[in-house]
Amino acid sequence: MARAQPAANLERRILEAKPATADALAAFGQIVGSASGVELKASGFYEGKVRTGNPAEFVSDSDATLTLAVIDRRPMEVRFMEQHFKHTQTFIPLGGKPFVAVMAPPNGKDTPDLDKVEAFLFDGCAGFNMKIGTWHEFPFALIDGTELIVILRNETNRDLRKIEGGEARGPDLDKKDLQRRFGVVFEVRL
Repeated sequence: MARAQPAANLERRILEAKPATADALAAFGQIVGSASGVELKASGFYEGKVRTGNPAEFVSDSDATLTLAVIDRRPMEVRFMEQHFKHTQTFIPLGGKPFVAVMAPPNGKDTPDLDKVEAFLFDGCAGFNMKIGTWHEFPFALIDGTELIVILRNETNRDLRKIEGGEARGPDLDKKDLQRRFGVVFEVRL
């Protein structure tokens, strides 16, 4: 068993904390957030109010990815809901800005149970991780420029580009247009 070094022989090294910038962290990793310089692109939905990009080289032994989403305020109307079959999806806020998430529990069906849809107000101090099969809409910003880190499968991003009839479908995604299918749009009130 090693003996503790006596305090008299202790070398104390002082570290001056420096700003965590992309350049300062380059030897260790990458900034996660808009400070990374990530190029953001509008999603195929939400009229440009949701822009995403990959702020860091996320490495995994599966098809997982880390995405930065910057969202602006848009009408809090839920026309679309989607579910994922292969992964839990995580949303983590940056900057402490509040947002709203709309979800319906997994039901093993082709469409969400419209009577079980709920809206949740997040204060920006915590995010959420959804169960596989949870029906949801992309979160709503209460403040323009709200940043969320999204952990999901790359397959989902590929599936979201397969838009047919205003909906998207793939091996890990089923995104339904509630207005077209049921004549229903949910309106969120705070």
